[in-house]
Amino acid sequence: MGHTVTLICGDGVGREVTEAGKRLFSAAGVDIDWEEMPAGEEAVAQGLPSLPDETIASIRRNRVAIKGRLHTTAGSGQESVNVRLRKALDLFAAVRPIRSLPGLKSRYSDVDVVLVRECTEDVYAGIEHEVVPGVVQSLKVTTATACTRIARFAFEYARRWDRKTVTLVHKANIMKRSDGLFIACGRAVAEDYPEIALKTIIADNACMQMVKWPWQFDVMVAQNLFGDLLSDLGAGLVGGIAGSWGLLRDETDLHVYEAIHGVARELVGQGIANPLTFIRPASEMLRHLGEHEAWRRINDAISKTLAAGIGTPDLGGDASTEGFVDVVIKNLG
Repeated sequence: MGHTVTLICGDGVGREVTEAGKRLFSAAGVDIDWEEMPAGEEAVAQGLPSLPDETIASIRRNRVAIKGRLHTTAGSGQESVNVRLRKALDLFAAVRPIRSLPGLKSRYSDVDVVLVRECTEDVYAGIEHEVVPGVVQSLKVTTATACTRIARFAFEYARRWDRKTVTLVHKANIMKRSDGLFIACGRAVAEDYPEIALKTIIADNACMQMVKWPWQFDVMVAQNLFGDLLSDLGAGLVGGIAGSWGLLRDETDLHVYEAIHGVARELVGQGIANPLTFIRPASEMLRHLGEHEAWRRINDAISKTLAAGIGTPDLGGDASTEGFVDVVIKNLG
């Protein structure tokens, strides 16, 4: 059965890695009608807003989407297009599997941690003002509603996938009221899941423990800022290709998957961007769509390709974007 998926290619190298990934999925026999919609710089170039209403409508209609990175200039005073998209669709939960990829050289092997990040508030609420010239105040927003919702999401995820422990990451030793509320909400939710252990850990210690012994963690849940930092730290531990951003309202409702590449303007047109930055999250999307056999074949073919020492320059190889996908397709069998 075919699937209709909203596709936002993203800025910079987004289109290059997207086209390579689409070719792989077609070769794997997956029937996807990609409904391509503009956003970011591409939309602005067409004389549209950076996040057109039509793009939001497409995602709401199809219920499944995948997007590349959308660029917002740092320090421009403009709210991130990526953040605006999350707010527009109330995509409150970001799920990032931090899993070792067989065949990919990294600092650790056999890591399997899932990070759940709250995406609607904390300092990412973007509430700032200048108190007096030279003094800017940024507000950290924490509500019981959002804390309870993300904690319940994490526990439901753990129950669904037979995970044994949920660890809340916080800084309640300093931010006693805001992060204290986060812990209190998490503990209240945990009472409904007696089969799952609840742990708490201070954020800076969590970073050290992730580097020292990542296997101790199962499901981690954090507010927006700490979740962002731990996501990239975890990605570094497993070789920089950490899986997918699944931006969700809940496990059965609206899913927006996000490619894990940056804009990488220096690579545009060179044909050497790493297509796994799109393929890994898109393959997780296949599993959500029920395409389990294609998901397995694609991931096995990727592992076989990497184990043979074939990769793009960022992975220590010399393959081009299309050349890497050519070999993966050959390894599909």
